[in-house]
Parts: sequence; C-alpha cells; structure tokens
Amino acid sequence: MGAMKEFVKSLFLTELFKGLSLTGRYFFARKITVQYPEEKTPQGFRFRGLHALRRYPNGEERCISCKLCEAVCPALAITIEGEQREDGSRRTTRYDIDLTKCIFCGFCEEACPVDAIVETHIFEYHGETRGDLHYTKQMLLANGDRYESVIAKNRALDAPYR
Repeated sequence: MGAMKEFVKSLFLTELFKGLSLTGRYFFARKITVQYPEEKTPQGFRFRGLHALRRYPNGEERCISCKLCEAVCPALAITIEGEQREDGSRRTTRYDIDLTKCIFCGFCEEACPVDAIVETHIFEYHGETRGDLHYTKQMLLANGDRYESVIAKNRALDAPYR
C-alpha cells in the first residue's frame, strides 16, 4: 500500500508543486533589503568585532603578559612576548593578533584577568593584503585609545552578565 502511495505522489509530482508553492510565496512577499552604507541593521549586544588593548586611566597599558589569552586561543592567532620591568611588574614587549586566523570567539577577552584585551563592536575594517590584518601591539593600543569611551560604555552595560 505504501509503495502505491509513493508511486502516485511521484506521478503527480506533489513534492515539486509543494516546493514551487513555497518559492512562490517568498517570490511575491515584500522584500527586505538594507541599503548598507546609508542604513545599518541593529547589532547584537554581544557582537564581537575588532580587537583593542586597553589602558588604565593613568595611561599605563593593562596587559600584564600572563599569556592566558595566547593559551586559550583555539586558532593560535595571538602571539605574546613579555619581560619584567625594574619595578617587578611584567609587561608585554610584543602582542600580535593575526585577524586572518582569528575566529572571534571571545575566549581571549574572557581569559584576561585585567580586562586588557577586548573585542569592540567595530566591524567596518578591512585589509587589502594579508599583512594589513596582522595587528601589532601599537595598532591594538591605538584601537583601544580611539574607542575607549565606547568600550567603557559597553563594559558598564555588560556588567550584570559577567
């Protein structure tokens, strides 16, 4: 009995007409198109974009070269080198992130004990060559300086979820 039913279905092409009806419904429905540079879609609250290194209010960089973010990075996109200063504290001499490898998982941000590395809500950046997306310590600190007010505001909003 089941084989006969399947034969009749294939004879009358029921699956084809079901698919065409679904296509027809969406074909005549109102289109939702965003004219990107002029209009922007709302961004998710926990969106992770361009990386930045933050500083303390006195201007000193936050990163203490603990290398937790390097260890937790599943894509091995972070490279850190550090040294001890005269006052006994550790600071980085090299902090590189290769954004062509980065999967924007946010593990580096969660692993950081001093909230030094953050992923901003900035998504409008590009590189014309592979080397343009290799961010050095100076570039990451510049990102942090440029977007510190936005980062601090987002951190204050995100505080109940931490």
